[in-house]
Amino acid sequence: MAAVLHAISLGLVLFATWLLLSGFFEPLLITFGVATCVIVVWIARRMDLVDHEGHPIHLGPRIFVYWLWLIGEIVKSNIDVAKRIIDPRLPIKPTLFWTKASQQSELGQVIYANSITLTPGTISVRVADGSVLVHALSAESAAGIAQGDMDRRVSALKCGGPD
Repeated sequence: MAAVLHAISLGLVLFATWLLLSGFFEPLLITFGVATCVIVVWIARRMDLVDHEGHPIHLGPRIFVYWLWLIGEIVKSNIDVAKRIIDPRLPIKPTLFWTKASQQSELGQVIYANSITLTPGTISVRVADGSVLVHALSAESAAGIAQGDMDRRVSALKCGGPD
């Protein structure tokens, strides 16, 4: 049953994306769009790609709250990196460190590592054994990751706590 819900959700997302990007609202073209989406979902199901990690509908509305928070963090980090580039008095001290990823699933760890990389001034280099190797532009960026706020938010996004 869950696989069917994932397939239906994937089909709806694909069709909505097709509709928004194509801008065609003629019956024949909409029929072709629906047929194409059905074929893609059918192929994806045959390849066993439609699952809770490939199309995580179980995250629900929490993902939008997380995205809003992440966008705020990206903006703050952009400002910090821009200041460090413009003002030579601000230190740029690259550092490489491991931080714990409390997420148990691959999806949770991928969301965490990608969130680190999306935040300017930090890059996830490697994910291994429940930890993420992070390259940070400054000690402040490293301290922000080490505090664990992002880790906690990703864990809460997954299932209300460490998954």
